Amino acid sequence: MTFIRQNVGPFIILLIFLFALVASSARIFLPTDMSGPAPVTGSILIQGLLMMLKLT
Repeated sequence: MTFIRQNVGPFIILLIFLFALVASSARIFLPTDMSGPAPVTGSILIQGLLMMLKLT
């Protein structure tokens, strides 16, 4: 248990941090039209959810 807490746990946290760092810095290399947030108009799922929220 001590081995997992002192060696494996911090290694997993480090991997998650490095993955998030690479994913967030990769936005620099995207074309400008892809670096913005995704459009929400036209999505059937989101429109259905919004309609359900308006009903309640």
